[in-house]
Amino acid sequence: MRNRMLTLAVAAGIGLVTVPTSNAAQARPSVTSRIAVHFDLAKGQLPENVALGPDGTAYVTFASARQVAAISPAGAIRILATLPAPADGGADTPALGFALTTGIVRTADGTLYFLYASGDAATTGLYRLRPGQQPRRIAALPATGLPNGLAYDEPAKTFYLTDSVLGSISTVPLNGGNARVWSSAPELAATGFLGANGIKVRHGAVWATNLDLGTLLRIPIRQGRPGPVQVKAAGLAGIDDIAFAGTRDDQVIATLNAPNKVVRIDADGHAITLLTAGLQNPTSVAVRGRTLYVLSAAYLTATDPNLVLATLPRR
Repeated sequence: MRNRMLTLAVAAGIGLVTVPTSNAAQARPSVTSRIAVHFDLAKGQLPENVALGPDGTAYVTFASARQVAAISPAGAIRILATLPAPADGGADTPALGFALTTGIVRTADGTLYFLYASGDAATTGLYRLRPGQQPRRIAALPATGLPNGLAYDEPAKTFYLTDSVLGSISTVPLNGGNARVWSSAPELAATGFLGANGIKVRHGAVWATNLDLGTLLRIPIRQGRPGPVQVKAAGLAGIDDIAFAGTRDDQVIATLNAPNKVVRIDADGHAITLLTAGLQNPTSVAVRGRTLYVLSAAYLTATDPNLVLATLPRR
């Protein structure tokens, strides 16, 4: 089991580096937290990414189970879809060797969109899941890559997604169609394992993380095209997913997977630890008001994949 979990460790784009970074401040604001939901490791309920509904429901992808699930505010788990395993079981999935569901987005009409990486050209891609229906692939993605993070630009009706193996960000229209490489800047590239990972669209820019480089990146959107890549923070070992708290861009919340931390990154690129309690290789994060949702997949610890709820401190 331990060897299997070490293999699964790559699913969220985590590194095996656990050395503290030089720019990660040690002072920790007072944060109250609790484990709200425990997931079933044996069933492959390893939460990879999360999107929130207006009622507080957390929609998650269970990576190795190839599933999409809804977690109610009371903690009830409902499986919404299970993707078929490829004929080889996912052995051809680049970098990982197993098929997995990754990034997820919920649009205002309740439709879910999510990514599936299988190493199979017939199934790797962006999927749409309307309430009460079966998932449908709306955009094929390269089976030679690893689609990972997913974000949605509402005004442009466009999805942005990272590929951690190909080191790129691509776009797909809301209604589906051909995926187009939007940026393959060097700052997105993998340098040994996985590159571009988490992604969000915010105030006219795409924000992304690079696992191998431990960086937080901002790429302005200029008439639909990428502007110069800005490195907003570095030295963030194991950085995976990000979210924003409030309306300002200096309130970036990030999960550091192998170090088992959630940090807040300020405008100067300094990281302050917000949370460590209950974390088991945190993969994804979302914010609703002052409530922080943190999903842990336990890829390395092989213990208690869970959902932690925390209250962000006032600034």
